[in-house]
Amino acid sequence: MLILLPPSEGKTAPRHGAPVDLDALAYAGELTARRERVLAALVTVSGSKQRGRALRALGLSPGQAGELDRNAALPGAPAAPAAEVYTGVLFERLRLPELPAEARGRVLIASALWGVVRPDDRIPAYRLSISARLPRIAGLGTYWRPALAKALPGEGLVVDLRSGGYAAAWTPERATVVGVRGFTEQAGARKVITHHVKSVRGDVARALLQAPEPARTPEDVAEIAARAGLEVELTGTSVDVIARA
Repeated sequence: MLILLPPSEGKTAPRHGAPVDLDALAYAGELTARRERVLAALVTVSGSKQRGRALRALGLSPGQAGELDRNAALPGAPAAPAAEVYTGVLFERLRLPELPAEARGRVLIASALWGVVRPDDRIPAYRLSISARLPRIAGLGTYWRPALAKALPGEGLVVDLRSGGYAAAWTPERATVVGVRGFTEQAGARKVITHHVKSVRGDVARALLQAPEPARTPEDVAEIAARAGLEVELTGTSVDVIARA
């Protein structure tokens, strides 16, 4: 079983420690050259004197100009395990640092900057979304797709919790892919959960990683989530989590 997570916009910046070592990240052989190119482009854009253009390229507001300074200093910035750097609702519910190393080893975190990282990979805090536009890179999803297709395992069970842009960067061709959706139900009417689906996905991922045996089928995913106290239905290869009002 492999669990694919989205990154989070919010990150906790490490205060001390050595900078990122690209050769120590997951799938270094296949991804290092592309990581170097994206990192160099991000540092260049973020350090440009044309601050307004840089903000627009990265999809940031004027109030987020401090993110440019952080990005410009990335090569020498302190790094820490990705499980500690990524924050946000999903990661708060999942609490990756508390889980055993074996469980964390079943997780990959998508990234517009790194392609993917494992929870124990040491990275600095950065700001780059998959929709950002960097010079001479024609869309980050398209840019990462061939390298990820070559590097990542495409078989077995994949629980895909990524959002659309990151999911488009890599689709496991021969794997059984399970998604997780969230719904509220009142008086028999269901409504898709949008923002809070991140907490639902965090809860399901934690249940899967704490289970005595890894899930092997969509039915296993649904059963493990149900044992964790969630109300679930299996719809094709989607595990639907239902909260009743």
